[in-house]
Amino acid sequence: MAFELPELPYARDALQPHMSSETFDYHYGKHHKAYVDKTNGMLGEKGLEGASLIEVIRAGKDKGDKGLFNNSAQIWNHSFFWQCLAPEGSTSPSGKLKEMIDSDFGGHDALLEALQTESANHFASGWGWLVLNNGKLEVTSLHDADTPVVHGMTPLLTVDVWEHAYYIDYRNERPRFLKSVLQNIINWDFVAQNLDGNGAERANQQG
Repeated sequence: MAFELPELPYARDALQPHMSSETFDYHYGKHHKAYVDKTNGMLGEKGLEGASLIEVIRAGKDKGDKGLFNNSAQIWNHSFFWQCLAPEGSTSPSGKLKEMIDSDFGGHDALLEALQTESANHFASGWGWLVLNNGKLEVTSLHDADTPVVHGMTPLLTVDVWEHAYYIDYRNERPRFLKSVLQNIINWDFVAQNLDGNGAERANQQG
């Protein structure tokens, strides 16, 4: 089976005004779909039919196959990103996640500031990440299509800082995009769920 463009967990207009339906038409409907189509077009010649998405990503990395790695990793990154979002006000950090945020960052506002600063200052295209490392929360960023699944990181939350993620709604104002998304439409229930270490599988697919 080929990989598929996963269904969004909400309507395309559900995150307005922070992310418009037009942004989803292009970011999800065109960019994400293109990564799926390009990866599927490579599987046969690479002998990877039936492999899972994460297996394909790791094969691309191990073989130094930039085309395969970049496109397959972007399927996973985007599939994870959409799940990190939710309609405004529908979730908030609680329970173990809130305790860890308070312990490791000194509070929710400090975590958001760390994520925004790291992501805003990330040079060129890439992704800002909240990961779990040795039982503690850490903020980092990765370039281009690079992804936690090839670095042994435990992904909890990501935000896309490729220009196509925000240009329609925010033009070149990456910091304003990050502030709007991080403060209003993060799915903290999903972030908390990923503390179980299974976040990578939540964006995986079987080929």
